[in-house]
Amino acid sequence: MSDPRAVLSSPSTISGINQLGWEEKRECYRKIIPASLHNKFNISPTWYDEEGHDLIRLNCPPGSSNVEIEVRHHKDFPDPVLYGHITDTINGKFHILMYIINDPTSPRFDVDRLPDNTPTRLGAVYRNKSAEIAAMNFGLSPGQIRRGLRLLSSAATTFETFISNRGHDLFFAEPLFYHNAVIFELLGFAYQQGRKLMERIQKGFGLDGDLRRLLDSSTPFRCPEAANSIRLRSWAIQDGILGQPFSNVTMYKRVGKFAGISTCVNCDW
Repeated sequence: MSDPRAVLSSPSTISGINQLGWEEKRECYRKIIPASLHNKFNISPTWYDEEGHDLIRLNCPPGSSNVEIEVRHHKDFPDPVLYGHITDTINGKFHILMYIINDPTSPRFDVDRLPDNTPTRLGAVYRNKSAEIAAMNFGLSPGQIRRGLRLLSSAATTFETFISNRGHDLFFAEPLFYHNAVIFELLGFAYQQGRKLMERIQKGFGLDGDLRRLLDSSTPFRCPEAANSIRLRSWAIQDGILGQPFSNVTMYKRVGKFAGISTCVNCDW
């Protein structure tokens, strides 16, 4: 349940929050961070370290309807433990464009950059295939530079509370990869668009499916085992097995509701 007093006193959009003073908007956006994360690293819930360094970095200038949030467990660590990019929809709803939680103790795989440091946009523009192969063999999914912390369930609950306290009863999310969409289904999300694509993928990897026939080991990402693995399906899709990018998939979650949608059946992780 949202606190009516909080709803009255808090801006209801990203653009509204971005108009606040620095400390006020930092306090608003801090509430997006799940408590399980600061507990994990034994850090103050204010996200200032013992020397007073701010472990939260925000890109949220006044006049913008976007916020990028980076949270580090140590001020000098190269990668955030949490990265989020959130925007307003045209109707003033919250829309998560990216939300990543990294385990900083795990090995790093440079899927996000080429050897010359050119950004790949997690494989959307360029692909560092040697890094992707190493990440896949380590057990990671497309887009992961490090192993995750398995905190997405608590993160989703925290975000529901955050938007509820701003007077909203639903929010949107953009799954960047196939496996993200399947995970969102497990968290109770429904589809605004893209469900037919997900069902087409399920059929394609099924018995006698056209995608299953393309799992011919012609590349390291197209092993036959991918037919029955969510993670390996996602790698095959990242490798272009669909003949098109995985895109135009938008999902939404209603506060306190579980949609019960499953487009991926009889498939292990």
